[in-house]
Amino acid sequence: MAEDKTRTDTSDRSEIVDDDVRHFAEEAGITLDQARTLIRRHGSDRKVLEEIAESIKGS
Repeated sequence: MAEDKTRTDTSDRSEIVDDDVRHFAEEAGITLDQARTLIRRHGSDRKVLEEIAESIKGS
């Protein structure tokens, strides 16, 4: 189903994004703040984020 571009309420999308970030942080073994910072700095490429998160955990 196509996205309804006339819809202005983004709360659902925000909740989904928060859940995705939380899930990534838990899987990667990093804090939620660390996950958000990584995504802001490096984008949303999961493989890149996982590699960086692994280096954070190892330090």
